[in-house]
Amino acid sequence: MDAHVPSDIHMADKSRDAITLVAVLAAAVFVIHITTNHRYGFHRDELQLIDDSRHLDWGYVVYPPLTPAIARMAIETFGASPQGIRVPAAVAQSLIIVLAGLMARDLGGGRAAQLLAAAMTAIAPVAVIQGALLQYVGFDFLWWVVIAWLLIRLIGTDDPRWWVAIGATIGLGMLTRYTIGFFVAALVAAVLLTPLRRHLASRWLWLGVAVSLLIAMPNLIWQFRHDFVSLEFLQSIHARDVRIGRTSGFFVEQLFVPASIFTVPWWIAGLWCYFFSSSGKRYRALGWMFVVTLVLFAIMQGRGYYMAPAYPMLLAAGAVVWEGLLARARRTAMAFAAIAVIFGAAFSGAVMLPVAPVNSPLWHFTAKIHDNFVEEIGWPELVASVARVYAQVPAEERGRTAIFASNYGQAGAINLYGPKHGLPRAISGVNSHWYRGYGDPPPETLVIVGTTEQRAEEYFRSCDVGATVSNPYGVENEESGGEVLVCRGLRIPLPDLWKQARSFG
Repeated sequence: MDAHVPSDIHMADKSRDAITLVAVLAAAVFVIHITTNHRYGFHRDELQLIDDSRHLDWGYVVYPPLTPAIARMAIETFGASPQGIRVPAAVAQSLIIVLAGLMARDLGGGRAAQLLAAAMTAIAPVAVIQGALLQYVGFDFLWWVVIAWLLIRLIGTDDPRWWVAIGATIGLGMLTRYTIGFFVAALVAAVLLTPLRRHLASRWLWLGVAVSLLIAMPNLIWQFRHDFVSLEFLQSIHARDVRIGRTSGFFVEQLFVPASIFTVPWWIAGLWCYFFSSSGKRYRALGWMFVVTLVLFAIMQGRGYYMAPAYPMLLAAGAVVWEGLLARARRTAMAFAAIAVIFGAAFSGAVMLPVAPVNSPLWHFTAKIHDNFVEEIGWPELVASVARVYAQVPAEERGRTAIFASNYGQAGAINLYGPKHGLPRAISGVNSHWYRGYGDPPPETLVIVGTTEQRAEEYFRSCDVGATVSNPYGVENEESGGEVLVCRGLRIPLPDLWKQARSFG
């Protein structure tokens, strides 16, 4: 079977309302997210973002500055609630759905292809969960898809001015998540391996490069001033992921994590078209971008979901291939696609949307697949436990008492929920919290959450267990069962202890 990808990017769309229908689908997905994403609480990553958003800067240990800035805008606009801060995440995923439809259109697809590309992009497991959480992963996803669409536009129109828009998007991507560098490296390879290399002589390509560097420059300066601490962080996290086996299933996970397992035939058809079909030769650069990115992540032992943003462009091409089948086997092709979308949507919706009642059978099934929702349980209760212990410290001692959080979720939760309990700002050695220090004057007594009494007594002369963390649902997560300690009598000066307290997580 020969795939059909029309070469004229300006081919008249037989159905002028196709993108309108795609937009309606995207809007429906947005509504689903907004009406379901407040069932539990904040995710630990969101608590870190909220806390970092109070300290706007051009960089952070964990990520570049854009996502904390978006979190700050969401909080100022919608309030510091799970539903409020997740509005930008839902918007980003809806835009990705529209872009998938636009890619199918610009590859020559009609109404059926555009709707199918949008629907199959919408039901990808990573896409669904990223619409329900505020994480930098979701915005990184958006920039990859924008780059792919802009490249399709550039190839279709043969207008080198699109390089400026591509460069601007790369710059925004570098302000969002550094892994976009792999996709950019693949773009460079695609230019060198296809007729796009003639654009190396175009001033517009180099203007795009300059624009991307200009946008990313503030963060590069921040990294320089902080000894490129994010590289140290990424090396630490990557070593942890490899050690505990999170990277071992990279190729197998491509079948069901970045895109729905029910859409495998379509993205394979899209990739086949780019590489082996004469009619798809014009857009072969996108095939190279996918393959080179896949190989680079495999070599570097990346996690399976890292490839998720590269799949919408394949699904768009695959949808156009599928549309070509309608003239020959319309009923069969329509039924096959409808079944794939329905089953994929049902599975991703049940597992990746926060809809299951806590401790229901569906909840436990979801918890076996991923821990995102489990890590949204119990934060207010943790802070309440810390507050009870802090209140037991004698009043004359509290002025010299600080609360030390062992991880960023604890620190973010205490700083979010603590003020209503009268708690001071939490200090922590993890990630960007370490740079914010321990205050002046230095504390003499520490209320410590997230470590054991035995470990704490290595640094203090006495530690007492004040509380054990629990949640009303009995959900077992990283926080449940942890101890809240009151520790006094430092064995070493606090400045020396602070150097040792630095950690990544």
